[in-house]
Amino acid sequence: MIRAHLVLLFAALLAIPAPAADTESNRAGEPNASPATPPPSAPPTLQIATAASISYFENLMVIGGPAEVDEIPGSADYLDAETLETHDYADIHRILRQVPGVTVIEEEGYGLRPNIGMRGSGTERSSKITLLEDGVLIAPAPYAAPAAYYFPTAGRMESIEVRKGSSSIIQGPFTTGGALNLISTSIPYTFGGRVEAEAGTDATWRLHAAAGGTEGRFGWLVETYQLRSDGFKRLDGGGETGFELADYMAKLRFGTDPSAAVQQALELKLGRTEQFGDETYLGLTEADFRADPYRRYRASAADSIDTEHDQIQLRHFIAPAAWWDVTSTVYRNDFFRNWHKLGSVGGVGIASILDDPERYAALLAVVRGEADAADGSLLVRNNRRDYYGRGIQSVIAMRGSWLGAEHSVEIGGRWHEDAEDRFQEDERWSMLGGSLSFVDSLAPGSNANRVSSADAVAMYVQDQIVFGRWWLTPGVRFETIDFTRRDFGGNDPDRTGANLSVRSNGVDAWIPGLGAGFRASDALSLFAGIHKGFAPPGPGASRETEPERSINYEAGFRFNRPGIRSQVVAFFSDYDNLLGRDTLSSGGTGEGDLFNGGAVNLWGLEASAERDLAGMLGTSASVPFRVAYTHTRGEFRSAFETSFADWAPSVERGDELPYLPENQVTTTLGWVVPRASAFLTAAYQSGMRTVAGRGPVEGGAESAMVLDATAKYGLMPRLDLVFQGRNLLDETYIAARRPAGLRPGLPRTFGIGLEWTF
Repeated sequence: MIRAHLVLLFAALLAIPAPAADTESNRAGEPNASPATPPPSAPPTLQIATAASISYFENLMVIGGPAEVDEIPGSADYLDAETLETHDYADIHRILRQVPGVTVIEEEGYGLRPNIGMRGSGTERSSKITLLEDGVLIAPAPYAAPAAYYFPTAGRMESIEVRKGSSSIIQGPFTTGGALNLISTSIPYTFGGRVEAEAGTDATWRLHAAAGGTEGRFGWLVETYQLRSDGFKRLDGGGETGFELADYMAKLRFGTDPSAAVQQALELKLGRTEQFGDETYLGLTEADFRADPYRRYRASAADSIDTEHDQIQLRHFIAPAAWWDVTSTVYRNDFFRNWHKLGSVGGVGIASILDDPERYAALLAVVRGEADAADGSLLVRNNRRDYYGRGIQSVIAMRGSWLGAEHSVEIGGRWHEDAEDRFQEDERWSMLGGSLSFVDSLAPGSNANRVSSADAVAMYVQDQIVFGRWWLTPGVRFETIDFTRRDFGGNDPDRTGANLSVRSNGVDAWIPGLGAGFRASDALSLFAGIHKGFAPPGPGASRETEPERSINYEAGFRFNRPGIRSQVVAFFSDYDNLLGRDTLSSGGTGEGDLFNGGAVNLWGLEASAERDLAGMLGTSASVPFRVAYTHTRGEFRSAFETSFADWAPSVERGDELPYLPENQVTTTLGWVVPRASAFLTAAYQSGMRTVAGRGPVEGGAESAMVLDATAKYGLMPRLDLVFQGRNLLDETYIAARRPAGLRPGLPRTFGIGLEWTF
């Protein structure tokens, strides 16, 4: 029924004539245009004007900008600064619900630790997508340990790119689902900036401030993003359940004179993010969730996560001639985190206790703080880990006419190495009179004392060939990866090597792809593509573990004319082998072991449409409307036994994949006049399984409809009053049943603030 309604809606949007006036002209009076937005005559993106009007920033992007979307023979979405400012979302989950083909699974309600997947690739800790910031791998250890706990601060981003299918050539190592590239604030053309301050429910407050400018050949930018909240959960017996986040970034750029024959630019980017949260893996039993979904058990009172992330990027651009240029980047990311969290009670994992509360009734009483356990039987783990990722990448871009066709060739290469260092031990706690009591700590490193590392070299070549109304984009990517796991054992905290165990493995992968497009008219273009999907196995994989490989197909069309944009894409992914990764966050042991899932078929439909409804309504106000729809199905094609939590204990042929909602719909309706604007967004996600199976979904995550609103009013030319409402209907829903027990989504919250530009 939902799919039928969506098809009718898309048809109606395309059939209704566009208004005579251009959509953008209706927004001319919208308050507070960003000072970082260049004048119409200025060159695009990072303000590097060259003789050939080339912007070096384009080579760092997976799309390049809104105009370039139409030139990509595959699914692509670009969320520009105006779109992001419309809703003022700080939650990446809410941002990405506007993009078809993307699945997001909430965890703590604020989007601080996202679970993002594309086209059914798997959502666990966003470990099956290629995650980038400014075109650079940003996950702490994307090869050795991709399921980590750092994600760039979405609220400070200038734009966001999502590219699926055809991204597999230029971005890796995860090429099955797609690539997510977050574009940070760019250096403005002239001196200027903005300050946003907001306060709201649960003592939540947010501050976003940025200032910068360009003087001659020198440009600079400083920025900070601060976010804190007391949290919406209530800890039994009282206590903290909130978080604090502080993000800082600076950019410096020096370029050649615009009249120079050879254009060059050098840019340095520095960033640091600190986060502390009184968060936990401990959810609720089914009965307790129904009684009070925002309750937290007393046994989680000592749980918290502490993280620090540092990044540095040094980028050089040179355009020796109008027809070719080179962009090179040296980068390093360092990340530390310690999640101090309850893992087991009386030797039983917390996930098992909450999954079977009748069997473990006595232990559940301890978890609730209703019974004493004076023997130190509550184990709280210091999940202390250090990560780093570093490398150098370079892209050569060439443009020209050869053999009767226009060519845009990219040749890229990257050397990268990363590592995860685990040094973990458990603490013993008791529950006495409803309060936790520290007993002692086990030997440092006794739980985990190992280093997993990866060395990788990647190369690719891709050519976009345009001849007449046709364009072809053939390409091939090559990845060679060596993994090593060095386990020092729980009795060697000084790492002398007395009990050292070393496991090594590696993989080489050729990843070809081909996209094709045909411009049927000025408004309609058709495209199709076939690309190989690949995900590396990771360090410590057993000999039986195979890389994840698939063949991915897509076909669709775009229909664009003044005031109307739409895209419809059908996709099919044929997996030879699907990989599952054991993590604590998925309800597993946390060892990081990999599991073969065998052959899997995934298929679905992505559709989006947007237009201004002002002409239909006969109003001078702009009435932007957008709808995004995703239908996804996935099935195992073989039967097997497994201990992987999401599939256990067995899978039968035809079983459906977990954490894959069949239908997702997001609609946005706005009203924009010269001094004010208001937007209402409704996001629906159907219920889904939380373990593999078939038939009616029982005990999974429920369907939910979440309604958000944002309104702005111009108090004066550069000062806006902003109002936000999240989950206006106060929908109570199960966001997930992992890592342990049921977890709720964000309840109804409100915020009010000011935005000042200068």
